[in-house]
Amino acid sequence: MDRMIYTAMTGANAAQHRQQLLANNLANASTPGFRAELATFRAVPVRGDGASTRVFALEATAGHSDAPGPVTSTGRNLDVAARSNSYFAVLGLDGTEAYTRAGALEVDAEGTLVNPQGLPMLSDGGPIVAPVGAQLAIGEDGTVTASVNGQPPQALGRLKLVTPDADNRLKRSEDGLFRGPLGDPLAADANARLQSGALEGSNVNPIEAMVGMIAVARQFEVQMRMLQNGETNDKTAAQLLSLNG
Repeated sequence: MDRMIYTAMTGANAAQHRQQLLANNLANASTPGFRAELATFRAVPVRGDGASTRVFALEATAGHSDAPGPVTSTGRNLDVAARSNSYFAVLGLDGTEAYTRAGALEVDAEGTLVNPQGLPMLSDGGPIVAPVGAQLAIGEDGTVTASVNGQPPQALGRLKLVTPDADNRLKRSEDGLFRGPLGDPLAADANARLQSGALEGSNVNPIEAMVGMIAVARQFEVQMRMLQNGETNDKTAAQLLSLNG
């Protein structure tokens, strides 16, 4: 069978992977703090005997887009939006420190400050626990204060904010949260700031995602036609050989 079939198959697999990625981005176009996933592919010539006339399409990890999402003012005291390229630290379900841009915070039944998925928000000293019936406020530097029955506010802790750089790039994990390159916690950024009473939206461009899905669908169709052409060529060659045999 002609090797074109195998090379077209790699192109079809790559197109299918990109379609899934774009569909996931589009599904999260309204998810606060969501970071669009990126996909790139590279062409790798098939080495072997004779000329390198066949090229495989291989997936290459591109990470996520760091472009900021739109910030909407909500006026809610527990809604916060991280500024610049900073991330909030949370405690993942696996017990490790993870990072997110989602800032619609809540207080659970135990009084712990949690993110929209119910994961505890971290400070330099661990999770932040609020007194019963306390009114919480979050300062620009991430300091959480609580006021009970009109008493003077008391500081409960400071939300841990991290700012990745070229040496400490974040990677998206299977649970949708971000972690350090080696899974180790990043150091808190004392200069990181947030905006209280506001939420950052997803940085996914729905129009761009839709156009990309259409383009990938057409690309997949081209790859499938190449598979059909390869099968036709193989059958034709077999018929010619049988006639000459």
